[in-house]
Amino acid sequence: MTSNAPGSEAPRSLADLRALIIDIDGVLWRGDTALPGLAAFFTFLREHGIAFRLATNNASLTPAAYIAKLAKFGVVASEEEVLTSALATAAYLRQESPGAKVYVIGEEGICQALREAGLRVVSEEDLTADIVVCSMDRGLNWTKLGNATISLRGGARFVATNDDMTFPTERGITHGNGAILAALSAASGAHPTVVGKPEPLLYEMALASLGRLPRETAAMGDRLETDILGAHRAGLPSILVLSGVASADDAAHAANPPSWVFAGLPELTQAWRSALG
Repeated sequence: MTSNAPGSEAPRSLADLRALIIDIDGVLWRGDTALPGLAAFFTFLREHGIAFRLATNNASLTPAAYIAKLAKFGVVASEEEVLTSALATAAYLRQESPGAKVYVIGEEGICQALREAGLRVVSEEDLTADIVVCSMDRGLNWTKLGNATISLRGGARFVATNDDMTFPTERGITHGNGAILAALSAASGAHPTVVGKPEPLLYEMALASLGRLPRETAAMGDRLETDILGAHRAGLPSILVLSGVASADDAAHAANPPSWVFAGLPELTQAWRSALG
């Protein structure tokens, strides 16, 4: 399926795009399974000099881990081409609360980013944190939720890398970080500051890194409420692929519809190649 639906930006030809900000989960892969056309899509981007940044709300992996995963699927990229909500959250807290003590629900991606930004990540037993940061955590347990709740009820700030309610995997769509935030909010009465998409910071960081203008850069993803809404807020045209969470019906009824809709990477690659002649 392809369409050129009206979005926050005036629709334009794919041929006019010189850069792309690409979501990962549900766009490039589901869990550990590559989606069809993954390697061919990146070959196309390289051949035509289309710069890209991988911009994901998934804070669980480090940039190096994402590069290693891409390599397993036959794609060569650099760490400089990866931006995560972990990096955006670390940049935000480095500016807002330099050197603060942080209790983390999350994996190595967010912990490494916070440490490199000069934040002090406390142990699981430490209830004296200034900030609770919540991100995707596949090792989540009662103790982590309990300690985060106690810290929040004690006055710690509440910050979230993202609030995606669901997460696409090869087994199906499961809970996302937003579901964990809902539990912590219910238990503590605190509501998080969300850093990742649809907030514009991640897209702004990607644009600055690319050195491209918004009018020649599109944001690409599988979620209307994060990827596409975030593109709208950042003033970017957007590409929705239907290989992840959103359906064609969702796109047809979206309050902020994408500029283009494609079934997946093969359809996008074919249409873009045709547009370039």
